[in-house]
Amino acid sequence: MDYSLRYFACIPAPSVSHYNVLIRGYSMGDTAHKGLEMYRSMRRAGVFPNPISSSFAVKCCAKMGALSGGLQLHARVLVDGHQLDSLLMTTLMDLYSLPGRFDDACKVFDEILVKDTVTWNVLISCYTKNKLFQEALEVFDFMQREGSECAPDDVTCLLALQACGHLGAFDFGWQVHNYVNEKDYGDRINICNALVAMYAQCGCLEKACEVFKEISWKNVVSWTTMISGFAMNGLGRQAIDLFHEMQITGSVPDDQTFTWVLSACSHSGLVGEGIRLFEQMKTQFGVVPNIHHYGCVVDLLGRAGLLDKAYQLIMSMEVKPDSTIWRTLLAACRIHKHPELGKQALDHLTELKAEQAGDYMLLLNTYSSVGNWEKVTELRKFMKVNEIQTTPGCSTIELKGKVHQFLVDDVAHPRKDEIYEMLDEIGKQLKIAGYVAEVSSELHNVGAEESVISLSYHSEKLAMAFGVLATPPGTTIRVAKNLRTCVDCHNFAKFLSRVYNREVIIRDRLRFHHFRDGRCSCNDYW
Repeated sequence: MDYSLRYFACIPAPSVSHYNVLIRGYSMGDTAHKGLEMYRSMRRAGVFPNPISSSFAVKCCAKMGALSGGLQLHARVLVDGHQLDSLLMTTLMDLYSLPGRFDDACKVFDEILVKDTVTWNVLISCYTKNKLFQEALEVFDFMQREGSECAPDDVTCLLALQACGHLGAFDFGWQVHNYVNEKDYGDRINICNALVAMYAQCGCLEKACEVFKEISWKNVVSWTTMISGFAMNGLGRQAIDLFHEMQITGSVPDDQTFTWVLSACSHSGLVGEGIRLFEQMKTQFGVVPNIHHYGCVVDLLGRAGLLDKAYQLIMSMEVKPDSTIWRTLLAACRIHKHPELGKQALDHLTELKAEQAGDYMLLLNTYSSVGNWEKVTELRKFMKVNEIQTTPGCSTIELKGKVHQFLVDDVAHPRKDEIYEMLDEIGKQLKIAGYVAEVSSELHNVGAEESVISLSYHSEKLAMAFGVLATPPGTTIRVAKNLRTCVDCHNFAKFLSRVYNREVIIRDRLRFHHFRDGRCSCNDYW
């Protein structure tokens, strides 16, 4: 860019095209602010910008997250009369996809007179950036029905596959896969990698492996995506084997690859292998450990109950511990019932001003697991006084391409009466089979009966009941939850899988649980 700028300075009377080239160049690099400066210089020089100039300038604002500058540019676009340019308006949509401005992105979309596939793709991108994944899939569905003028292209498929992965929408993802094959996009490496990721995120490793094996020329993203799939689903040994196979083929693992293979060791309790890989990463591959790698090793040690070693590692790290590191230790303290160290971890989060409502819930769980109800009450009062509100548990399940959402004690679903009747019936059958509610999951010091009632209608139980109600016998039930599943719901799913002869797959915030014949793939190591 410096050389380009020197050459530009030699032009006696630079045109708008010359300015556009420079603004575009800055918008693609790490000095987007210079692109805005160039845009202003152009106007001061008396060169009237065209829609392309404004589009590149808006891209600079989007890259910088400079919403105020973007708003000024939008006003200038209206003054200059460029609001009919579709490319410029889609760039403005991308700017307004920033958190808190999504409604403005929709308003700009509505003002675009001629919408093409690119316009619709930007709308889907806006939805995914704001975690409105169901809405993103509805747009993809609409584009398919609308016809050739705005038919989904390869970019649309990529965005839709990402949304399917986030929702765990296996059936919809299968539809997108069929569309990919129909349009001959299946030989594109980014589409293949997205398909592997989508199937892995839906808990269907068989399909993920099938797509992965069909990739002729696997890049590092391909290998890393498949390793991450094994890691998320608790198949640590398979992840390590694939990591070694990757090296045999000549592919060089990068920092992301190591993050996932270390995560795989953590979720499977492979402490020795994880520590060796962490050392090899530095000595054999020359990859400098970053905060994510340290976080994986802290998680590895913490899950294994080696809390003192985890704490020592944190204190000796070459990088400053961030909130994720302390949160990982706090989660390990909950698993192994160590409230004192858990309180230290929360104190460090407070010092970083990074504490979240979920962190307090982890410490609450730790206190309740050891029966320290005085501390539970004290911490609850603190949360109430400081207006610390927890994120409600939310579970989703897909049926015939539509995603159904449930909250705890939910009564919003149109089939709520049938669902609750089914859940009560399931509860009776599971009790006959030996299921007993795990009241340690309850955070209140109440009687056993009240605890059981409180646990009975968690969101994932409602989703599982709907799955039993609405699908034929033998159908796999796939549930996605935004939080970590509790011990009681985990036990509930194990019994349901055996009594109803169903495979139940639950993806919580951290990993997958595959329940078959009364057992979970995690072997209760989670």
